[in-house]
Amino acid sequence: MNRELEYMFVQCARVWIPDAEEVWKSAELTKDYKNGDASLQLMLEDGKSIEHTLDPKTKNLPYLRNPDILVGENDLTALSYLHEPAVLHNLKVRFVDSKLIYTYCGIVLVAINPYETLPIYGSDIINAYSGQNMGDMDPHIFAVAEEAYKQMARDERNQSIIVSGESGAGKTVSAKYAMRYFATVSGSASEANVEEKVLASNPIMEAIGNAKTTRNDNSSRFGKYIEIGFDNRYRIIGANMRTYLLEKSRVVFQADEERNYHIFYQLCASAHLPELKNLKLSSANDFLYTRQGRSPVIVGVDDTKELCTTRNAFTLLGINESYQMGLFQVLAAILHLGNVEIKDRDSDSSVIAPNNRHLTAFCELVGVTYQDMSQWLCHRKLKTATETYVKTLPRLQATNARDALSKHIYAKLFNWIVEHVNKALITNVKQHSFIGVLDIYGFETFEINSFEQFCINYANEKLQQQFNMHVFKLEQEEYMKEQIPWTLIDFYDNQPCINLIEAKMGILDLLDEECKMPKGSDDSWAQKLYNTHLKTCSLFEKPRMSNRAFIIQHFADKVEYQCEGFLAKNKDTVNEEQINVLKASKKFNLLVELFHDEDKATSPTGQVQGTGGRTRLSIKPDKSREKSSKEHKKTVGCQFRNSLQMLMETLNATTPHYVRCIKPNDFKMAFTFDPKRAVQQLRACGVLETIRISAAGFPSRWTYQEFFSRYRVLMKQKDVLPDKKLTCRNVLEKLVQDQDKYQFGKTKIFFRAGQVAYLEKLRADKLRAACIRIQKTIRCWLARKKYLRKRSSAITIQRFTRGYQARCLVKFMRRTQAATVIQKYRRMYVEKKRYRQKQAAALAMQTILRAYIARQKYQSLLREHKVVIIQKRVRGWLARCWYKRSLIAIVYLQCCIRRMRARRELKKLKIEARSVEHFKKLNKGMENKIMQLQRRIDEQTRENKSVNEKLVGLESSYTVESERLRGELNRLRGVEEQAKNKTNQVTSLLEELEKLKKELSVTQQEKKTIEDWAHNYRDEMEKMVSELKEQNGTLKKDKDDLNRLIQEQSQQMTEKMARAIVQETQQLETDLNEERSRYQNLLTEHLRLEEKYDDLKEAMASSNVSKPGHRRTDSTHSSNESEYTYNSEYAELEEGSRAAEDVTRGIDTSLTLKLQKRLTELEQEKQSLRNELENKEEQFQRARARDDAEFKKARGAELEYESLKRQELESENKKLKHNLVEMRQSLLGNAGASSGAPGSPAYKVLLEQLNSACEELDVRKEEVLILRSQLVSQKEAMHHKETMTEPSVYAEDVSKLKDADELKQACIGLKDTNRLLEHQLQTQRRTYDNEVEALRGELQNVKEENNRQQQLLAQNLQLPPEARIEASLQHEITRLTNENLDLMEQLEKQDRTIRKLKKQLKVYSKRIGEMGAGQTEGQTSPGQMVDEPIHPVNIPRREKDFQGMLEYKKEDELKLVKNLILELKPRGVAVNLIPGLPAYILFMCLRHADYVNDDQKVRTLLTSTINSIKKILKKRGDDFETVSFWLANTCRFLHCLKQYSGDEAFMKHNTSRQNEHCLSNFDLAEYRQVISDLAIQIYQQLIKCMENILQPMIVSGMLEHETIQGVSGVKPTGLRKRTSSIADEGTYTLDSILRQLSAFHSTMCQHGTDPELIKQVVKQQFYIIGAVTLNNLLLRKDMCSWSKGMQIRYNVSQLEEWLRDKGLMVCGAKETLEPLIQAAQLLQVKKKTDEDAEAICSMCLALTTAQIVKVLNLYTPVNEFEERVSVAFIRTIQTRLRDRCESPQLLMDTKMIYPVTFPFSPSSLALETIQIPSSLNLAFLTRV
Repeated sequence: MNRELEYMFVQCARVWIPDAEEVWKSAELTKDYKNGDASLQLMLEDGKSIEHTLDPKTKNLPYLRNPDILVGENDLTALSYLHEPAVLHNLKVRFVDSKLIYTYCGIVLVAINPYETLPIYGSDIINAYSGQNMGDMDPHIFAVAEEAYKQMARDERNQSIIVSGESGAGKTVSAKYAMRYFATVSGSASEANVEEKVLASNPIMEAIGNAKTTRNDNSSRFGKYIEIGFDNRYRIIGANMRTYLLEKSRVVFQADEERNYHIFYQLCASAHLPELKNLKLSSANDFLYTRQGRSPVIVGVDDTKELCTTRNAFTLLGINESYQMGLFQVLAAILHLGNVEIKDRDSDSSVIAPNNRHLTAFCELVGVTYQDMSQWLCHRKLKTATETYVKTLPRLQATNARDALSKHIYAKLFNWIVEHVNKALITNVKQHSFIGVLDIYGFETFEINSFEQFCINYANEKLQQQFNMHVFKLEQEEYMKEQIPWTLIDFYDNQPCINLIEAKMGILDLLDEECKMPKGSDDSWAQKLYNTHLKTCSLFEKPRMSNRAFIIQHFADKVEYQCEGFLAKNKDTVNEEQINVLKASKKFNLLVELFHDEDKATSPTGQVQGTGGRTRLSIKPDKSREKSSKEHKKTVGCQFRNSLQMLMETLNATTPHYVRCIKPNDFKMAFTFDPKRAVQQLRACGVLETIRISAAGFPSRWTYQEFFSRYRVLMKQKDVLPDKKLTCRNVLEKLVQDQDKYQFGKTKIFFRAGQVAYLEKLRADKLRAACIRIQKTIRCWLARKKYLRKRSSAITIQRFTRGYQARCLVKFMRRTQAATVIQKYRRMYVEKKRYRQKQAAALAMQTILRAYIARQKYQSLLREHKVVIIQKRVRGWLARCWYKRSLIAIVYLQCCIRRMRARRELKKLKIEARSVEHFKKLNKGMENKIMQLQRRIDEQTRENKSVNEKLVGLESSYTVESERLRGELNRLRGVEEQAKNKTNQVTSLLEELEKLKKELSVTQQEKKTIEDWAHNYRDEMEKMVSELKEQNGTLKKDKDDLNRLIQEQSQQMTEKMARAIVQETQQLETDLNEERSRYQNLLTEHLRLEEKYDDLKEAMASSNVSKPGHRRTDSTHSSNESEYTYNSEYAELEEGSRAAEDVTRGIDTSLTLKLQKRLTELEQEKQSLRNELENKEEQFQRARARDDAEFKKARGAELEYESLKRQELESENKKLKHNLVEMRQSLLGNAGASSGAPGSPAYKVLLEQLNSACEELDVRKEEVLILRSQLVSQKEAMHHKETMTEPSVYAEDVSKLKDADELKQACIGLKDTNRLLEHQLQTQRRTYDNEVEALRGELQNVKEENNRQQQLLAQNLQLPPEARIEASLQHEITRLTNENLDLMEQLEKQDRTIRKLKKQLKVYSKRIGEMGAGQTEGQTSPGQMVDEPIHPVNIPRREKDFQGMLEYKKEDELKLVKNLILELKPRGVAVNLIPGLPAYILFMCLRHADYVNDDQKVRTLLTSTINSIKKILKKRGDDFETVSFWLANTCRFLHCLKQYSGDEAFMKHNTSRQNEHCLSNFDLAEYRQVISDLAIQIYQQLIKCMENILQPMIVSGMLEHETIQGVSGVKPTGLRKRTSSIADEGTYTLDSILRQLSAFHSTMCQHGTDPELIKQVVKQQFYIIGAVTLNNLLLRKDMCSWSKGMQIRYNVSQLEEWLRDKGLMVCGAKETLEPLIQAAQLLQVKKKTDEDAEAICSMCLALTTAQIVKVLNLYTPVNEFEERVSVAFIRTIQTRLRDRCESPQLLMDTKMIYPVTFPFSPSSLALETIQIPSSLNLAFLTRV
């Protein structure tokens, strides 16, 4: 022992010494300690040297510090030195430096309140902890919850989680998160969302039971124990809540900086809501009960929103709106009651002012009378034996009575809410087990401690005793299990303190006895306590300066309690008459319900306190009254003791789990650690007691394998034996001489405290010596290598320097010669450039001047021409106007004269008629005249008859002729318009020719001028050439520089554009993947709902199996509907056939009704046509005469106009031709001997262009003549047709039509004939119009071509002769090229049309042949069909005609699906099949259904296939081979539907034979989408299946297994043992993962899965591996070390090698491991300087900021040579990564599935070559 002490207390050893401020301070020995020294020489961390004197009596040395590698451990019991400073320092390092709030201490979880919201409670964290062992992950409340849940399921024993701590330590939040974990991982057993209701109880209980205190903004002012019930499948079925000791005094009083319960402030903040107006509330500062603490607002809390949350929780728990309003009324009434002001009337009485506003509001809210309430607030009733009388109360007592009533109402309301919450959480399902969560107040001590603190500390004493017993029991079980001798360990037993409180004549017993006394008081009770316990119990003390207080020595600390108020709070009395008034409320039923169990005697003694007498009641109570009175006699202390006893019995019957919450400081500052406050709470909550019990025995425990792996370095080769247990024994006996320092168990080695640190020091010294030797050798090798490298570098530098000097000399000589040449050419270039500039300037000036003169001349000519036209038009219009006025005047004058003469003649005739002589003359010979007139009348009658007959004949002929003339009139009008257009065109052409003539003459003049000027200008230009040549060199250099700059810029732009395109592409791909992912997630949700619907349907079906009768089926049949059994499907088919017959009958009836309706419509139409016929006949008679006159006039005018126009066009054409000939002659005659001679190229080109224009005009003339001849021929044909119709026959036929129906039919026939003729005329007119438009377009093209030729001619004339020829050739080449392109385009169109027609011809011929073959085959007799299998020789011959189709009968469809899908086993029959054979067979059957054009068969086959695949996957969805097999076949079926769909995009991959097999009748695009969705569902199921198989392997194989042996050492893990990294027989390794991946890959390849789909599957596999590994790394502090980073990188390299072997490096799987690779690199890189921080930020691009900081915080050295990451470095990283835009999520989403795509993969397999094995039992299929 002394040797070990001397070895440990040496120079540089670090110890802990007490300190007043920091509790414990670290120091370092500056001198070795020797046995017998009285003091130690120490140096503090700040550099100050001190001398620490040892206690002369005990000679105890200070506590030693643990090695740095043990600091920050997850479990405090893993520390080698177990003492208070080590525990405090470990918690501080984890909390302040690593930002870790949870730490294990044996079986206890220590939780420190961070006073900050942390992202460690999300669903991803819950999923990460679900199913994990408690020691496998970092400490967390979820780990404790998972352990409780797992032990409940494994041991079938109820569990409990005890959460304790001071107010503000975070107990409520911890309990809330534990319940959230249970609700998330277990789910509910019913559809009532019980887990949501359990969580919904939290906001309700927080609103009515939590308040702000000086220590906590959300402090629970009551204790609660929630039992969460589970069924036999361990799903939540309900919950039950028990509450303890509500702090009722807070309702009426709050200290400074505190608040009342939250619900009051929530109501005041929401007083503006319409539904809360009747509560008459206002601000919280307006009410006495809410303003006493002077802190009505909590920073960061919105009370209005909190009320909404509370109301939603009420609704979820079944408390409806009316009950909620009732609760709010009661709460508002309490606030108003607190504002009721009671005034002194005199010294013994008080009074309330009449019409008190708040009392009135109180009475209205609770439904009582104002008079009664004001009466009993200021009075009380006293009863004696003979009489009852009323006594007034002083103001103070009345105020206390008012406050007592408020507290009593709130307590009743609280209990009512708890009761109804429990009713909402209760269930009818039998509870199998439960997990209880106890959220109870921790040990409390204040300046003034009263009855509430006494009860709280009493409860903590009981819980501490239970905790000590449980820890002691676990230690004993561990020792017995390992067969280590058990020695009794002394631990603190607090049973004497509990006896002091609850035993007979204890504090509670004396308190109850004093409450029963009529004149009992707090002072008399205090005296009884002093007399009873002061001398007999050492734990009870009396304060020196007080006679009304007492002190109890609790397990945590001494507490002084003030006796004032103990009796009143224990009695909990309230005025009976006030309660009776409230009970009498008739308007408010909820208030009556609150007090329905209230007994009339409200005092525990059965009489009213303070009456001053002891008069007995004269009336003997009945038994029930006596029983009720006895029950009510229980005081608050007695009730609390009983409920606490029940709680302890419940806890003792369960397996407890402990959570101790620590409050780090009193100022609510985030991540600030106050050592004094922390030590107080650690002592109070039992953590240090756990440490003490553990340290008293053997706290450090190692398995033999772990010890061997860690301390193998201390062993020599000869010490290593095959038996590792024996090896460890031998080595340990050599290293530690004292046998009492360790014990050997069955599976572990147990060490005393400090022995692990001693072994670690030995190991570190051994490794340090080895490091020095390695460093010595490495440094020698590095120095030698550096010298050789320098020598080689010097030689190389000399060689390159000499070569460089020689090259410089040669370069100088070359540059000198080049400069001379450059100067020569530069000067030449400058002169040449100057000449060309002058020449170009002169040409430009001349061009501009001449153009300006020509434009001015043209504008003047144009204005003169337009003036002439205007004058002509105006003069003609004036002449016509004068002529019309003259004509009108002459006609009017003639009319007046004729009228005058007629009047005169009429006057004469009248005079003659009156005279007698005239009358006699008239009568003379009258008889003869009458006879003559009679004969003449007869003759005229005969003549009229004959004339009438002629008129009838002429009438018919006139009718036909009128129609013909009308048509001819319309045609002539059209011809007139065309002639006008032609005239305008000819006029424009004449104008253009005149303009060309003028331009040609001007051009000739300019040519001569230019030629003269050119000779003079040539000399000047030659001078400029020399100058230009001089500038040429400079410009070339500038050009080269600019080219280089342009190239650089273009390269930069190209790179920039490439990057932008890549980014845009990546963004588009990301968006596309997100859309796919959203769609596939919706598809997954749809599948889940569909399965849920199926389960419900099956459940309903099973429940209704015994009910025979009609079964209703869904009429909306969908391809996505759920599958059924085949019996039900067959029954549905029968019902469908019967329904089809009913539909057919329904269709016949509807068709009859439609026909009747149509007949009625036809009758109405017939009548309307008859009326229309009559109207048309009348109109025809009226219009006949008018048409005849108009036609005659128009016909003559049109013929005359047409002949005139024709003559005019001919004369204009002749004139145009004559002008062209004259222009040609003038060109030839005016040409001189210059370059513009007739033989020159320019004139030849001009003549060719003019000749072509002339030829074009001739062609147009011929076309006009042809059109004219066509019009004449059409006119003659029309005339011949009209002459062929005989009027007499028509008249006879008309006369024969006597019947009205015959007349109607004849009229309809005439109308049809007229319409036909009119249609033909319109068709001919449209044809003519189109031809005219075409001619106009061609004429316009000729015109444009002519203009272009003129422009080219003008340009060519300005060019030199060589350039003219070149330009002409270039122009001709361009024209020919355009013509060739047009011709090629037309040729390609014709070729495509020919190919299309040929293809259609082949298809039609093939169909005709198939129809003929089908008819031939259809004639085969059944006998031949039966005998066919007897002749196998015919089979090869029939295969030649096989079309790749399979025929089946409709009744065999169920058998097909059953044999091919439902009963096909991938491991059995399907192993030897062609990959995708089921898909091919199904498609061939589908092809036949398409071939016979049976849509019903197609639909049912596809629906049955989809439903059957869903069914088999639902049945065997956890079998990877089955899922992989049907994924491959579904994809192949989808590809077949695409490949043979007939779409060109898919057909281009087919052979000609495969294209013949395309579907011909149905477009199955919608079904392709349905099957694609099905493939997505199968893919997701495949991924889930793989994930379930890989999940148990990943953590063990990638993290825990030590692939590289000896790299990472094993650290002590404490009580919560983790899975060892040493591979045992049952653990998974990396090889296990690789073998499983290979099995997946080979299975998918064997099933014929598409290679692209395999790549996506592998990518998803690697993502799962990387995500799960990284998540566990982020949640496991022991895995974040340098050596573990090396192990991870090696494992990743093995995965990459597997990808390389399988040829899958380009599938994107490697990229999914990038976050894991970067995390491993982060563990290995340096983490000290700013340069290291910059390197980390640039390296870890795939990790989020939260992940990087988390890894750095968790980084733990395994050896002493590694250094921890400083807090400053982590802050530097956070500062550099502040601008990153990323998700704050810590863990990767392991449930994320990449969106899958199914790239089209055509099959080269010909359908006609597929053979169906007999093993499939598909003999009923017939090959077609």
